[in-house]
Amino acid sequence: MFVYGINPVAEALKAGRATRLRVSARSDKRVEQILAQAANRRIPIERVDAQALDRLTKGAVHQGVVADVEDARDYAIAELVTPPHGGRAAPLIVVLDGVEDPHNVGAILRSCDAAGVSGVIRQERHSAALDGVVGKASAGALAHVRVATVVNIARAIEELKDAGVWTIGLAGDAGDLYTDVDWTLPSAIVLGAEGTGLRRLVRERCDRRVGIPMLGHVDSLNVSVAAGVVLYEAVRQRRTRAEPV
Repeated sequence: MFVYGINPVAEALKAGRATRLRVSARSDKRVEQILAQAANRRIPIERVDAQALDRLTKGAVHQGVVADVEDARDYAIAELVTPPHGGRAAPLIVVLDGVEDPHNVGAILRSCDAAGVSGVIRQERHSAALDGVVGKASAGALAHVRVATVVNIARAIEELKDAGVWTIGLAGDAGDLYTDVDWTLPSAIVLGAEGTGLRRLVRERCDRRVGIPMLGHVDSLNVSVAAGVVLYEAVRQRRTRAEPV
């Protein structure tokens, strides 16, 4: 697979996943920094014209740089329950139940990276491919977030519950609010598809369902925005709990 755009390519280099660069002739300080990083890592660099990159990325905004990258490692759910980098914080996991828009998935991954989540669980089918579009939308977070791909989300939720992780589904019709949850506990936020929300079996498997108050005329937020809202409530609670009294 490949990623394109300055930030995604830079993050792929940082993560050690880039195997080749294709760069169009242009004068840009940020691209030159990327080229220097690639040279230091002895990654092959191919100079091509902009039209070649246009064809490769199907007209996407590539900013003159494309990187071939190794496929991301597919994690097991049991690994996600363990916080990354040897941390001791309770796991915080995001579960995507049929989120198919690559721009939404990319934005969610960007928020997940910023919030320091333990990982993301996605379904093998009815999910956006983790390709260059997601990489661009994630501003490079795709190179860093741990992802587990599963066959069945409902069964994945059961596995999380067996591991002591509270599973909280986000639903517009829920009676409780996302601020009512103790996010300092081992937790998984379950997000449904754009428009249709959580599927019935997934809703039923969640330990709890919560909503975000809507005070205007529309009845829901974009799923990536909703993910960011809830993740940063979890961050706020965890930082508050960690502060000395």
